[in-house]
Amino acid sequence: MGLYLLDYGAGNVQSLANTLKKLGHDFQWISSPADFGKATSLIFPGVGAFGSAIDGLVSRGLYEPLREYIASGKPYLGICIGMQILFRSSLESPLSKGLGIIPSDIGLFSNADKSVPHMGWNSIEFLDPEEKTHEGLELRSSYYFVHSFRAAYEWERAEVAQWAHTTTQYGQEVFLSTVRKGNVFACQFHPEKSGPAGLKVLDAWLRQSEAERATSPPTPRIARPPKPHDGFTKRIVACMDVRSNDDGDLVVTKGDQYDVRERVESTETSSEDGVRARTAGAVRNLGKPVALASRYYVEGADELCLMNITSFRHSPLLDQPMLAVVRAAAETVFVPLTIGGGIKDTVDPDGTPHSALEVAGAYFRAGADKVSVATEAVFAVEKMRERPSADGIGEGDGTSAIETIAHAYGRQAIVVSVDPRRVYVDPAYDGPYKDELVFGKPDGPEKERDKAWWYQCTVRGGREDRPLSVGQLVRGVEKLGAGEILLNSIDRDGTGLGYDLDLIALVRRSVRIPIVASSGAGKADHFVQVFQKSGVEAALAAGVFHRNEVGIHEVKAALISAEINVRTL
Repeated sequence: MGLYLLDYGAGNVQSLANTLKKLGHDFQWISSPADFGKATSLIFPGVGAFGSAIDGLVSRGLYEPLREYIASGKPYLGICIGMQILFRSSLESPLSKGLGIIPSDIGLFSNADKSVPHMGWNSIEFLDPEEKTHEGLELRSSYYFVHSFRAAYEWERAEVAQWAHTTTQYGQEVFLSTVRKGNVFACQFHPEKSGPAGLKVLDAWLRQSEAERATSPPTPRIARPPKPHDGFTKRIVACMDVRSNDDGDLVVTKGDQYDVRERVESTETSSEDGVRARTAGAVRNLGKPVALASRYYVEGADELCLMNITSFRHSPLLDQPMLAVVRAAAETVFVPLTIGGGIKDTVDPDGTPHSALEVAGAYFRAGADKVSVATEAVFAVEKMRERPSADGIGEGDGTSAIETIAHAYGRQAIVVSVDPRRVYVDPAYDGPYKDELVFGKPDGPEKERDKAWWYQCTVRGGREDRPLSVGQLVRGVEKLGAGEILLNSIDRDGTGLGYDLDLIALVRRSVRIPIVASSGAGKADHFVQVFQKSGVEAALAAGVFHRNEVGIHEVKAALISAEINVRTL
């Protein structure tokens, strides 16, 4: 008897387990239909696509026992998909039937005035401000949402509105952020990824008696028209490139234009056969990954990235040290964690094949929330462009890493990291990339005046150029199912000159999914500039944070001074 967690076999449920352990709550996992009879409280931390969740429940014989458990009146807490399955259906998977407990359907966000997925931190509003408990929620706090599909707030329909507890606004759409009635409490956001504010929500629910959890007071039915501005915040992302140093230890490093070794005076040595070899400096060691991740979480980073650039990225499932880093980081940080490096179809040295989906699943089970694909995304778009389509983008064949991961876990789980560099051409250039030309401004940097350039995609960490423009790439991966673009700049990397606003503007015009600006940040004002001038949802930095040249608190203070909405602790 006691608290049970339901895992239907997909997504990062380990983060919730880590959170409950930190809060001091014991639990067991539902491992068979019979376990529902033992549970006196149940949490369903659903992560992924609606159809995959339903299929997972059905295939494991858990669908009807879950419905019966909720009908029994025992306390239920649903998270994300764990909330959405309470509804009849979802446009994400029209053929999959939800539990139908709430007589409404899940719809898709419009991307007419905003990026979709809704990925980041947002506020909530109570429908009954006079209520005293509020399930640990606070108006001044922000919570982490990551979803493309939502339950609209239908206040005119009494049978649906009676479930509404809080609402959230994204763009000009108002949707249900929490539902509550009787024994059911569910949230669209991820409390286990919402920092201290989210942990408070979980702890408040669990510290109630089971009788209190099973009886929720009614919420008044009121109109909630959209306001001129939503509560969505800009994200500050701390990124850690992880690789083995020359002694075999995993360290956080950082490159200058992708070179991660210290610069040393050039020396050459000669062997007896006359071959000359040039020595290189040691791998930059800027700290241990778990320690840095913990530091950035405490300092207020809204999201963390761990990019695996070790040799093990070619056999990631054999890379036990990196998987251990992810597990350890997930035990100490309670904000979203993105993992990159080696998310592709691989073959182990012994000939054992592993699909990109399998590799991603291993990282999700270790504690990652999103996975990042780079080189494989370029190759996938090159292949899709060989299959013409009416929109000129090409067609996927369902086998790429992006498509398979998005199908199983949802678009929001897959990030594409883009590594472009400038290619300078004559301003009168009339070649295949003429529609993406950028022209130097008369009052811009002197070296750019009277110049024109396009952005060429690269693979293998910038070491190989490909015949693909950045616009072609991002439009292709958006169509394949990517949920976010991590936009790097080889030209700006490590320079401290600020983000490449021309590159960012070009990509912003090309896609309607969220963009994380990266490369070039050297001071807090650069973050202000990129948010004011580009419309991106997030800005990432690495070296300036690692070397304490700029602090996360300093960045957020500058953004607040510029009246840019950010999450505060």
